[in-house]
Amino acid sequence: MSSTPPETETHEVTLSREEQWVVHHVLSERVDAALDEDEAPPTWTLDLFETIEAGEKTLTGAQARHLYDELTAYVNRDETPSEDVVHGSSVLSRLEELLEPAS
Repeated sequence: MSSTPPETETHEVTLSREEQWVVHHVLSERVDAALDEDEAPPTWTLDLFETIEAGEKTLTGAQARHLYDELTAYVNRDETPSEDVVHGSSVLSRLEELLEPAS
């Protein structure tokens, strides 16, 4: 009777229009990279696209962690526009607070 529990951890994340654009861009790059390698895009990217596009604010813990990882890589690139770094870093700060384990 040892089955994996469903993902029940959720986080409410409110994004400004500019932050939504940066998240959309990062997700698009992830999907495009998979397609360029003749691979299927990760399911989490498509699910998160749908969530963001629907204007929903609730992300699963897994979505929040994946987004955190992808945004971190994006804002740390030298070629990322400074405005994207500002908005992406803002989202990262909020995600980091949500994902920190409770002490």
